Amino acid sequence: MCQTEPSPHTATAGEPTPPDRADAPPPRVQGEPIEVAEGVFVIPDNRVPIVPNIGIVVGNHAALVIDTGIGQRNGRYVLEQARRLASGRRLFLTLTHFHPEHGFGAQAFKGAATIVYNAAQRAELHRKGAAYADMFRGLSPAVAAELEGVQFVDPDVTYTGEAEVDLGGRTVLLREVGPAHTVGDQVVLVDDRVLFGGDLLETRMFPIAPYFPPHDTDVDADRWISVLDQLLALDPEIVVPGHGEVTDATLIREVRDYLGYVRAETTRLRGRGATEDEAAERISESARSRWSTWDHPEWTSFAVRAFYNGSSAV
Repeated sequence: MCQTEPSPHTATAGEPTPPDRADAPPPRVQGEPIEVAEGVFVIPDNRVPIVPNIGIVVGNHAALVIDTGIGQRNGRYVLEQARRLASGRRLFLTLTHFHPEHGFGAQAFKGAATIVYNAAQRAELHRKGAAYADMFRGLSPAVAAELEGVQFVDPDVTYTGEAEVDLGGRTVLLREVGPAHTVGDQVVLVDDRVLFGGDLLETRMFPIAPYFPPHDTDVDADRWISVLDQLLALDPEIVVPGHGEVTDATLIREVRDYLGYVRAETTRLRGRGATEDEAAERISESARSRWSTWDHPEWTSFAVRAFYNGSSAV
């Protein structure tokens, strides 16, 4: 289905590549769904790399699954949990974005659920899916094993802008907010109370900026900040990030403050003649100190490079 692009993982010397995850546990979605609000369940990532938080929202006559995990095994596990909670209700599936750990288990849902993507997300999967599968296979043998036999599936329904899914007594709003972390970013708002933010948000983790030139430079770090301002205006009571613990709206402000700091420092250093590498090194060191309790500080370098070469640099 997807056209093949050069893999971001096969970058030449000097180009940023994804962090090595060879020592991480296998990226398996595990455990029981936890009810975080009435009818809203999360299978937590337990802070395992390349495992997302999975959402299952149950209404009176239908249920919605948000993200699948990576590969067939994870997709089947999530489907099993969704069917158990749905108790015969109709199933829908949607994704926060196309990245492998969030959506490459969707084939397990084909024919079992109505699959809904925004149009930009579908197009991004077509353009980049094969390359990202290749890149993730190179992260570790455990990740490669989960991707064995993966197939990409098209949605049954696409939308642009916003779409409402009526589950019966529970209304879910799907909102297209990209480009930011990816071109096709989507947030999911349940009953105006619970926000699923995908990888626009991570709890106690440095945000993932997938800036992999020359193959993928679509991350829009400036617009990401604007999107976070929009999410703050929603004032959700419960926030489910792409990775890390379920929390509240303070997370949105924390991530916004971090990205604002990186943008301001990148603009300042670039204006003083610092090279991209120099700015990345200096800001990474200062960010690691400022947000010392956050995991995966290596992602700051990617964010700096995205800002350095993005619209804020013009």
